[in-house]
Amino acid sequence: MFPTQRVGTTCVLGLLLRLKSETMPTDLRKLPGNSLPHFKNIFMKTSIEKLAGSKIQLEIELSPEEFNQFINKTTASFGENIEIKGFRKGKADPKLIEKEVGKEKILAKAAELAIKEVYQETISENRIEPINQPEVKILKLAAGNPFSFQIKTEILPEIPLPDYKKIASLFFKNDISVKDQEVKDALFFLQKSRAKFILKLGPCAVGDWVEIDYNSPQVEYNKLISDAFVLGEGKFIPGFEENIEKMSEGETKDFSLPFPENYLQNELRGKIADFKVKVKSIKTVELPEISDQFAQGLGNSKNLDQLKQNIREGLLLEKKTAESQRIRQDILGKISQSAEFEIPQILIKNEQDLLMEILKERIKSDLDLALEDYLTKIKSTEKELYDSFFKEAENRVKSHLLLREIAKKEGITVAKEEIEDKINKNIKYLSPQKTKELDLEKIKDYTKEVIKNEKVLQFLENFSKN
Repeated sequence: MFPTQRVGTTCVLGLLLRLKSETMPTDLRKLPGNSLPHFKNIFMKTSIEKLAGSKIQLEIELSPEEFNQFINKTTASFGENIEIKGFRKGKADPKLIEKEVGKEKILAKAAELAIKEVYQETISENRIEPINQPEVKILKLAAGNPFSFQIKTEILPEIPLPDYKKIASLFFKNDISVKDQEVKDALFFLQKSRAKFILKLGPCAVGDWVEIDYNSPQVEYNKLISDAFVLGEGKFIPGFEENIEKMSEGETKDFSLPFPENYLQNELRGKIADFKVKVKSIKTVELPEISDQFAQGLGNSKNLDQLKQNIREGLLLEKKTAESQRIRQDILGKISQSAEFEIPQILIKNEQDLLMEILKERIKSDLDLALEDYLTKIKSTEKELYDSFFKEAENRVKSHLLLREIAKKEGITVAKEEIEDKINKNIKYLSPQKTKELDLEKIKDYTKEVIKNEKVLQFLENFSKN
């Protein structure tokens, strides 16, 4: 029920970091104490001070001449939208515009414009990576005087990397092979997928295709579940299918069964569940003969031998992919254990928000429940549920920060063409209307992070041993 992390995917951090630069220079982050150097250029005076945690404070002062440029720009902007007798629209004398709009209003708007432009220029020049909305405080604002303001913001922390190459080299890939029985099972699955179903009157028996509805107060909050399967294949817990044998179409039956002690869901292990089952239909299953003709009907196979070979190659690829995912998870997990740094709380909170939204969507789509009803059933509060995501959110953010730092250190980048190709593949099945509704810039940022993470994970996997 709860969302899980997949290595290779990006977290919400990737969507926050839409920045002009890649990193903050090491000399800005490793200075002793809390003081960072002062930067000056011909336009302004700037001081940057490191605060506790991952915060910095900027104090910026513009000269009267520099600030006057913003006043002039703001005045002209106001002048474009007002009409003054004797002047064409947008061509009025600045003094008349000031009189019409008000000096204080122009001054306030000019300060807003100056803060926005100067802040962006400062973080770009000094390669600072803010991760939240800045706190702004105006220190001095008066016409004909220097304009000064203070900004506090949280930034990405320094990410000390362990010897990730050495860590990755300690991992071994499992040998991958495909057994003949696995090919036979896959072939049987294909055979069943091409089976003919003939309606059957009377009670069902092992080997019949049955369609049922069932529910249980102990399973998914008594939600009515529809299912269809070949009776006797052991799809359900022991005893479930045996209770359905000899039932006829339209028949309903109540029974109770214990869940196995090794059941996948911890909360159901060994518990007694009360089931109510209704058989909706019964069909006999007529399987096609496995032959060259059968293989040709599936496409991409000239005969049965080639079909078996295609199946073997497909299973081998699936196993290799699964093994690759496993070893990447293990390597990244070990690197994360070996790296110690402070993770900004805002990033963890943003990830918790994302996980909470994912859960809400699943509750709605899978259980058709409002969050309030779900919380009542699990006897929890929204805050308790939100807090339960903290550790997962922390791990996801930490993993992403580490992948990002390794990418920077190794010079792993993503080309524009790679992003466009990935996006085009993902949206080619969408309708034109759905495509228009997409926020393309956010999708580009997200896709870039996904591709970069994949490249870093592949880079790390290459150090593991076969």
